Amino acid sequence: MLVLAAVSSVQFGAALAKSLFDEVGAGGTVFLRVLFAAVVLVAVWRPGVGGRTRADWRLIGLFGLSLAAMNLAFYEALERIPLGIAVTFEFVGPLGVAIASSRRPLDVAWVVLAAAGIVLLSDFGSADLDGLGVALALVAGGFWAAYILLSARVGRAFPGGSGLALAMVAAAAMLVPVGVADAGGELLAPGVLAVAIVVAILSSAIPYTLEMEALRRMPAGVFGVMMSLEPAVAALAGFVVLGEGLATRELVAILLVVAASAGAARNAHVPPRDA
Repeated sequence: MLVLAAVSSVQFGAALAKSLFDEVGAGGTVFLRVLFAAVVLVAVWRPGVGGRTRADWRLIGLFGLSLAAMNLAFYEALERIPLGIAVTFEFVGPLGVAIASSRRPLDVAWVVLAAAGIVLLSDFGSADLDGLGVALALVAGGFWAAYILLSARVGRAFPGGSGLALAMVAAAAMLVPVGVADAGGELLAPGVLAVAIVVAILSSAIPYTLEMEALRRMPAGVFGVMMSLEPAVAALAGFVVLGEGLATRELVAILLVVAASAGAARNAHVPPRDA
């Protein structure tokens, strides 16, 4: 229940974020989300900045860059394609990490199954999908993979969630030019700020807390399998919040990717997007 609540919170938060695009654009929305997420995480973890080496700060910078790029590319994709489809393409990143961490022959089957889902989703190149939106979702998946690899290193170098909090601050700083250029003075509109705070809480504070509690109660492999439900939950959130319907072909494609991700994650940990 904790994992399902966390996944739902992330995806319904993303759906709510998309509702801000008309007012502040994808760039303004992602900047506000990351900024408020940074505030929440710093308040929770109170990270210290003293006694750190250049290597530590370089690691935080790279981690922050992966967070900023992952979120920006994903939100730019959301502006062009439905939420469920965007998350399905994006999930190729963690799926690739899960498969690369395993040497089981069965993983070849998961690759084939995921590839079948992606091809079906693309409808062999003839679907009415925005090509740039698909490309941006795949780029977001690549940075999600980088986030997964870097999060392990940050977790070893910094206690608790302090490394994530510092990286979120760095990501927010990197996104300032994008947010200001896309939204300008609208960033300070009370209604926009209120929704952005809710998005940050739904997409970061709540799921991060629930996921930590879930990992205390279940094996990492089971957690990874359940995280594979994200594309399906994203499709549901897109339908309920944004009215984004999907064709039968697209629903089947999403289920194929979910099945491939679940299979690949059975003996591997697929970390969530904490931002």
